[in-house]
Amino acid sequence: MKHTIATMMIAATSALGAQAQTADSFKYTDEKFADIQMLRYKVEGFDKLTLKEKTFIYYLQEAALDGRDILFDQNGRYNLRIRALLEAVYTNYKGNHKDAFYQALSVYLKRVWFSSGIHHHYGCEKFQPEFTDKALRTAINQVPADKLPLMGQTIDQMCAELFPVMFDPTVMPMRVNQKDGDDLIKTSACNYYAPGITQAEAEEFYAQRKPTADPRPVMMGMNSRLERNEYGMLTERVWRVGGMYTAAIERIVDNLLKARPFADTPAQQKGIDLLVETYRTGDLRTFDDYSIHWLKDTESLVDFTNYFTESYGDPLGMKASWEAIVNFKDLAATERTEKLSANAQWFEDHSPVAPEFKKDKVKGISAKVITAAILGGDLYPSTAIGINLPNSDWVRREFGSKSVTIGNLTDAYNKAAHGSGMDKEFVIDEATRQLINQYGDACDDLHTDLHECLGHGSGRLLPGTDPDSLKAYGSTIEEARADLFGLYYVADQKLVDLGLTPNLEAYKSQYYTYMMNGLMTQLVRIKPGNNIEEAHMRNRALIAHWAYEQGKAHKVVELVKQHGKTYVKINDYPALRELFGKLLAEIQRIKSEGDYEGARRLVEDYGVKVDPVLHKEVLTRYDKLHLSPYKGFINPVYHAERDAQGNITNVTLDYTEPYDQQMLRYSRDYATLPLVNE
Repeated sequence: MKHTIATMMIAATSALGAQAQTADSFKYTDEKFADIQMLRYKVEGFDKLTLKEKTFIYYLQEAALDGRDILFDQNGRYNLRIRALLEAVYTNYKGNHKDAFYQALSVYLKRVWFSSGIHHHYGCEKFQPEFTDKALRTAINQVPADKLPLMGQTIDQMCAELFPVMFDPTVMPMRVNQKDGDDLIKTSACNYYAPGITQAEAEEFYAQRKPTADPRPVMMGMNSRLERNEYGMLTERVWRVGGMYTAAIERIVDNLLKARPFADTPAQQKGIDLLVETYRTGDLRTFDDYSIHWLKDTESLVDFTNYFTESYGDPLGMKASWEAIVNFKDLAATERTEKLSANAQWFEDHSPVAPEFKKDKVKGISAKVITAAILGGDLYPSTAIGINLPNSDWVRREFGSKSVTIGNLTDAYNKAAHGSGMDKEFVIDEATRQLINQYGDACDDLHTDLHECLGHGSGRLLPGTDPDSLKAYGSTIEEARADLFGLYYVADQKLVDLGLTPNLEAYKSQYYTYMMNGLMTQLVRIKPGNNIEEAHMRNRALIAHWAYEQGKAHKVVELVKQHGKTYVKINDYPALRELFGKLLAEIQRIKSEGDYEGARRLVEDYGVKVDPVLHKEVLTRYDKLHLSPYKGFINPVYHAERDAQGNITNVTLDYTEPYDQQMLRYSRDYATLPLVNE
């Protein structure tokens, strides 16, 4: 849960920035479709790396692409077949490519690619095709049978199986359902549990197997699908070599081993060995060993993650989606995060949480700013701008954590957002706009640094507290804890003393954009009539609405009308900071004690419901700006030049590949799994 999907915030806040587009020829924005704007990111400094470093990155980025099919299958058991069917029609269509059907098919397929399945990448609801099943059936009849994913079926049988999944809004309506009171497994379309398994069964299965007195518990169930065997008993099907997803994992391992000789240090080679062993055995103790080894490596220039990592896609918050990122350190920008990590104990000691919930000694906190070289799995095309790993509570307690801010992605967001009009439409007055223009981008980055480097690494669980005790609310509470840590400290004199903020006015830019986002502008991502489902959005709504309600008597924050439009007005910034500190203390208590009911009340009372009147207004105002509420990236293409013996002699980058061609190439060159993995 230590993975800031900060793109959710940046889409609504950094769009306010006034940073000018650079004068170089690089184009950050690309095509738009549905509610999505595609961007490109620049791998600044790659040309200055050594051949060894370039070669290391080349093989690691191959491993990062090899697992693409895994995420599609994790997100839904029909996704790979539906993707193959749509791609077959897309590439073999005999009609006019400008006709209404083909245009609608193109948008739908691009959404499937973007979301790694038929459910929205963020809201988790199933998006509906803008073409009919009859039109698709007609187009399928024009495709040669050997191009279709028939899997031994006739065309009629294939359509009878897949069409309800695609077209019927009542079939698999939500990839991840978080509605309180529902059976979260039976009502979620994600593929972490075999059909027919209930939430109660799954929770009992893991409760019976969880050691009660193990001070170093593995993150049970994170790398497996829960299934029912021939005797009706539940059993885990582990994602490993020789197990589920073996075809993809074998290719990942092969490229990790090809990368190994080019690693920065022998210690990094040892880390690769442990990761490969984890992939081969599925042993979560080995994964903990790998995690410890990885977080201790703070010297390597090139770094990467490649495994089953984050649990947002599982309604129970246990099973992890596959993801990968390859990166190298931005040495100049890292000076900022190193100042924070060097002072981690000071921040912990001065936190507003109760002493019994603080760490006596903060260990192993490291932080850096990185340049992303490739994005894969659950980090592509929609990605994070900050990551803090590992997720194991005991590893973090005893060995620390490693935090990164992905500098070239935030840079791409900021440059692409220039001149969006969000500030003029939603910020209350010119003085506040100027404050945000002057300090917004820097404070956004600093809040991300504080969230990742210190927020996730702060606090401790009381002895005997089960790390999974908050269940479906765990992700939201953890993200709120880290966000509040960042909000509380971005206003602190300590940051001025460290030279990270210029004065005690700068933080107000972050407070305003955060409250505006949590109370209003993030609603552009919600369909009318829906509640908030996604954990990061719930987190921001929880914080903003709680602070608004708690400060209402003293008008700390108001929602005011001007010229018929609603605006956020902050009257007392220091008081708002006190409220953030008070909520941080309560949320840390909830996490430390494993207070499920306390977590449930906070999330359900403040983080879920949507005011329909305000929502309608925000959507109307946003629609006039002609912006896309979601952003994602097209990866650069890596070309390896080789000599007669096959040795890599140079690696070059190409930023011109169109989005659809990239996705079709990935489906061709990185088709690692069978279309059915039952």
